[in-house]
Amino acid sequence: MMKKAVVLLSGGLDSTTCLAMAKAAGFEPVCLAIDYGQRHAVELERARKVALAMGARDFRVVQMDLRSVGGSALTADIAVPKDRPEAEMSHGIPVTYVPARNLLFLSLALGLAEVVGAYDIYIGVNAVDYSGYPDCRPQFIEAFAALAGLATKAGVEGQRFQVHAPLSGMTKAQIIQEGTRLGVNYGMTHSCYDPDAKGRACGRCDSCLLRKKGFQDAGVPDPTPYTEGA
Repeated sequence: MMKKAVVLLSGGLDSTTCLAMAKAAGFEPVCLAIDYGQRHAVELERARKVALAMGARDFRVVQMDLRSVGGSALTADIAVPKDRPEAEMSHGIPVTYVPARNLLFLSLALGLAEVVGAYDIYIGVNAVDYSGYPDCRPQFIEAFAALAGLATKAGVEGQRFQVHAPLSGMTKAQIIQEGTRLGVNYGMTHSCYDPDAKGRACGRCDSCLLRKKGFQDAGVPDPTPYTEGA
């Protein structure tokens, strides 16, 4: 039997590539999407389509409404920054940071891993082309992996959990090239923080700009449906 791995799947470019890499490594993926009250909820629809298209037989959605916490442009009435130059993106922590999001996501993934008998977790965090999020750094992933052994019944009984962040040292272009090699259809994915009513990407938020540049640098056609004028 194939070993299982829980894959955090948002429907975005990075997590979809991560799913492809988990499959290429020989794991049977258990895909976990989180409905946390994000303004770009269209990504949940994309996550389901991605999981189905990529042959994942187990896809789950957990609801965890972080709007009651707020503090982010993705969960509160705060404007999403647009048209920021790359130099500005690389300094400071932007308002699109969601407090404790990846800590909460990994905790849910860890709980699910215990339930399904998986000891591997995949998360598509990226520490090169990232927008200053502290919970995308390798130090955080390493610390959580250590915590997993202390916080679980399986860990106490001697099982060792591994948290895989295979995109951590890759540029967006390298991620796209690797996903393309693995047959990922990026036309199914969604990265925009502020899509229009039709679910089209704005083309101007940090995530859209990094995605656009990634396709350009990778020499791969960008299949993203952008809103008119973007």
